[in-house]
Amino acid sequence: MPKVDVVDLNNQKVGEIELADSVFAADINEALLYEAVRHYLACRRRGTAKTKTRAEVSGSGRKPWRQKGTGRARAGSIRSPLWRHGGTVHGPQPRDYSYRLPRKMLLGALRSALSAKLREGRLTVVREFALADHKTRTVRSVLDALEARRTVLLVDNSGDQKLTLGSRNLPGVTLLPSRQLTPYHLLGHERVLMSEAAARKLSEVLAK
Repeated sequence: MPKVDVVDLNNQKVGEIELADSVFAADINEALLYEAVRHYLACRRRGTAKTKTRAEVSGSGRKPWRQKGTGRARAGSIRSPLWRHGGTVHGPQPRDYSYRLPRKMLLGALRSALSAKLREGRLTVVREFALADHKTRTVRSVLDALEARRTVLLVDNSGDQKLTLGSRNLPGVTLLPSRQLTPYHLLGHERVLMSEAAARKLSEVLAK
């Protein structure tokens, strides 16, 4: 089992934690990571793009002019797709882009993402996020002490309001409980700061 240092909010080592090999030292499957991210983005799509067909645009249904004798091309409706202000052919219609990805694939991708972050040295386990207050500058100072200055993913299961309020206005900082963690979030942030309780929970649940 990989041993990971546990630090406090001042980035001082206060202990060690043993994590499951199958979760934090798994083989990195790039194909699974791709499928998981694609699935997440597809499920987020609203699918509200809409164009009007010839049956939906405004305009008379009367034939513009008689079929023969005018010298003009024959026309049956001013709502024809060939005409300006006419309907659109094969345009986008509201649809659901989401699809089901097997649970084993999602869990496998999550293990790969966690292992990749730990292997790259971009995952830090923090004893607990015990903040003095709920101010944004307090959270910013903690992130600076932990050398997390760009995009940061905070994983904490305590539901602490101080951490929630203090981190929500920081650009590039996302706070999630471990049960909502996805490969998309892990790959989309440069650093991952995880509470010790959340790390133990992930190591226990994903090892099954």
